[in-house]
Amino acid sequence: MQHLVTDLLVTLAYGAVGVVLMAIGYVLVDLATPGKLHDLIWTERNRNAALLLSSNLLGVGTIVVAAIVASDDDFTLGLVGAAAYGILGLVIMAAAFVLLDVATPGKLGELLVDPEPHPAVWVSATVHLATGAIIAAAII
Repeated sequence: MQHLVTDLLVTLAYGAVGVVLMAIGYVLVDLATPGKLHDLIWTERNRNAALLLSSNLLGVGTIVVAAIVASDDDFTLGLVGAAAYGILGLVIMAAAFVLLDVATPGKLGELLVDPEPHPAVWVSATVHLATGAIIAAAII
């Protein structure tokens, strides 16, 4: 029974770190897009904004999973690693977004909140997912 309680607490801790990192990712996407992300997705049902946020959350989740797997059952290492690599991943994702914005015509943030589906969103989403996968591979 003690083992189950310990495993549940460890899972809770990892879950909390993951949720905090995803919340930070939400804030970063909100800052990168004009308007309020909450309104864009839940009120205006903007698919572009939803895809961008979803890819960010999946990228962060991939990084956290890799950090947990790589921890070799060392809870402290896994928790600290998940947090540190997650923050690093968010920084790299933000930098990649800025670089993509510089390399493409127009203002990427404005294209991403256009009510009509825009191909630039798929490119930006792929950058988020690829960044998460690259960092996850580096961890493992």
